[in-house]
Amino acid sequence: MRRAPSLLTFLSLLMLLPGCKRSEPPTAGTPPAVPEGRNLTVKGSDTMVLLGQRWAAEFMKQNAQASLQVTGGGSGTGIAALINGTTDIAMSSRAIKPAEAQKVQAQHKTEAREIPVARDGVTFYVHESNPVRALSVAQLKGIYLGDITRWKDVGGQDAPIVLYSRENSSGTYVFVKEHVLGNEDFSPSTLSLPGTAAVVNAVSKEKNGIGYGGAAYAKGIRELSILQGAESIAPSAENIQTGHYPLSRDLFFYVRGAPQGTAQAFIDFALSPQGQQLVTQVGYYPLKPR
Repeated sequence: MRRAPSLLTFLSLLMLLPGCKRSEPPTAGTPPAVPEGRNLTVKGSDTMVLLGQRWAAEFMKQNAQASLQVTGGGSGTGIAALINGTTDIAMSSRAIKPAEAQKVQAQHKTEAREIPVARDGVTFYVHESNPVRALSVAQLKGIYLGDITRWKDVGGQDAPIVLYSRENSSGTYVFVKEHVLGNEDFSPSTLSLPGTAAVVNAVSKEKNGIGYGGAAYAKGIRELSILQGAESIAPSAENIQTGHYPLSRDLFFYVRGAPQGTAQAFIDFALSPQGQQLVTQVGYYPLKPR
């Protein structure tokens, strides 16, 4: 099976398009002064919302004059808020789309700047009693397109496969559609749920279920490895950080133009050793040291 183009390749091509600039991560050091009483809004990815809230809580402990509000709603919702000016920072578990970047440019006369802040691996979950331990991307595609409908066809029991997915505003949904389904549509039988935690909860109660999401939410169920030829690649920290796991991805902050003041200070904190330690504590993976 030919390996799909990597996410890194996709992002490199994306940065050639007008309206979007991939920023070098700010240097972690002494953060700029935080303006008195400045309320910073951070909105977007449900995958990232727990991490964003942990960052914000620790940041405000160290900066009593700062006020941060972190909410979810999905990557698409966060980027839409960046476009219409109702958030300072958009959290996204997918790369910004060219059309979205162009809207930021047109609306605000400045580019959307992309800042990787953590690493994640999109993982597929099954019930802990399911004997299936690994599937190929092609098998996952067949399952979610509705071409494979019974577990026995992929090494499991003779039982129907119950599909769970994220809603279409989710960056994780977009990632899976692009990198697993090849931009084809999910099977009509797929049940959409409003967050990764809801997907995990559903799979933990449905022994024939399968779902997907970020690794940080994989509690009480089992994560599948990805088959590539004879190799079974687990979504381990090392495999995700190096990109060896086929469904590895960056998690992003997006801002309008060069971040300043509270936004710059918060981004610096997220990328600092303390901020990256919080990434590990929440269950994701820190950026590989430069």
